[in-house]
Amino acid sequence: MPPPAAPSPALVLGPLLRHVDPVSATVWVETDRPCEVDVLGRRTRTFSVGGHHFALVLVEELEPGSTTPYEVRLDGALVWPPAGSAFPPSRIRTPGRPGPFRLAFGSCRYASARTVQDSEGIPPDALDLYARQLAARPEDEWPDALVLLGDQVYADELTERSRGRLTRRRDREQRARAPKAQVADFEEYTHLYVESWRDPEVRWLLSTIPSSMIFDDHEMIDDWNTSAAWRRRMHAQQWWDGRITGGLISYWVYQHLGNLSPQELAENKVWRAVQDLVDASGETPADAEPILREMAVRADADPASARWSFVRHWGDARLVMVDSRAGRVLEETGRRMLDDDEFDWVEAAMRQAARDGVEHLVVGTSLPWLLPHAVDSLERWNATLNLRHHGRWRGRLAEQVRQLADLEHWAAFGHSFDRLGRALLSVARGEHGRPPATALVLSGDVHHAYAAEVVEPGGLASRVHQLTVSPLHNQAPHPIKVAFRIGWSHRARRLTERLARWVGADPAGLEWEKHAGPYFGNQIGELVLDGREARFVLSVSERGATTLSQVVDAPLSGA
Repeated sequence: MPPPAAPSPALVLGPLLRHVDPVSATVWVETDRPCEVDVLGRRTRTFSVGGHHFALVLVEELEPGSTTPYEVRLDGALVWPPAGSAFPPSRIRTPGRPGPFRLAFGSCRYASARTVQDSEGIPPDALDLYARQLAARPEDEWPDALVLLGDQVYADELTERSRGRLTRRRDREQRARAPKAQVADFEEYTHLYVESWRDPEVRWLLSTIPSSMIFDDHEMIDDWNTSAAWRRRMHAQQWWDGRITGGLISYWVYQHLGNLSPQELAENKVWRAVQDLVDASGETPADAEPILREMAVRADADPASARWSFVRHWGDARLVMVDSRAGRVLEETGRRMLDDDEFDWVEAAMRQAARDGVEHLVVGTSLPWLLPHAVDSLERWNATLNLRHHGRWRGRLAEQVRQLADLEHWAAFGHSFDRLGRALLSVARGEHGRPPATALVLSGDVHHAYAAEVVEPGGLASRVHQLTVSPLHNQAPHPIKVAFRIGWSHRARRLTERLARWVGADPAGLEWEKHAGPYFGNQIGELVLDGREARFVLSVSERGATTLSQVVDAPLSGA
């Protein structure tokens, strides 16, 4: 009697459409076993990490400005689109089409609506609602890019379903070692991505709209890399090494790999080493986890060994995505959001955008550069106390305040705040070529949305804006809402500025005004870029809503 036929491979996650340029695209998938993945006739074998199987398919020879529907086949069998799908066919749309360029963005997505209990009280998932609305619109109204600015998964805040899975997976000894209600290793991270990316709406959206992603703290743990004191405390925890290693491995596999262009993939030593395993092993490649574990351990110990920042080229727009978490310099006497080499790279990318004549320079950073004025002053006050009293009881108290209040945005790294400001203003003055119409900083993290603009110094040829949109699917507790409303008030600003001056904190070297917000609820932002014109559109979902409500449609360019 012949042995039973092996079951056909299946998709676990994906497809995700990731890097797209005028002539090529990458498509990412996770499968349930080793197999060959076929997209538009481009065939790639999966690689394995910790017993999980992934592929990044490079599709080349596309036409600029074209639309190409695609399917996914595993070992020749059609697995995408799913049978009976109500969504339009997934497609690759390359830059170069006439009309405006649309960019959707947001951050902070706590799992998906289908995995969160009603008792948690979270408003409807903005990304789900957005996907449903897009599916009903003509293709020429779809965004050309999706930018996710951190906290794509929450390793330290789990749904009831995830907590139950951990309890069933871990034996008594593991439960004693691992953090309660938090993931501990790569295997547990994989379930977070399934929980977040598998619902049909978001799955279709990610298969059709090219996405760019950067991490924030919750991909690892709240307050990740707040300070040197925080880092010493975490590394003393017996479970932390497994957590940070698993977190960086999963980020590399699920998010970072798709951020890279074909040329960057070809030059990436870690990716080449993983591909060498596939080439050498045939149908059952050796597991790449040891290679990625070495990368992750090195990246945590020596942040300069890994660059998570990247650039996206979109014709008249250029995105420079900045890692504002993993590459920090944390010793009190020289705190920096990025080390000097990384900042040199960021500045060079911004200058190159100006030399290339882009109309819109977009800087992505998970943490807002321009905060509510009172919060900005509090962070400067706290950073000054930490430095002045470092190693003494007042310094230890200031450190506790820093961690409890999350006072660790750009304003808490004053040197880096100023350096980013100088870089943006030099582009806006036209010091490196024709100034763009706008220089836009996109951020998330703070669980409310607002738009602010630099108003001093004047005489800029470009308008410089901070656009913050957060969360996609979470909620701001009532005290946070109250704090941020107060943070934008003139009275709170005067009080906190006096407090900062009293301790000798350096003030910000520029002035900004809020033009919109604060808005709460789950939300998604859009940039509409058409020549030198730019608009910011914000849509919000409140508790009980079945659609997104547009609350902002504001011009960003012009006089």
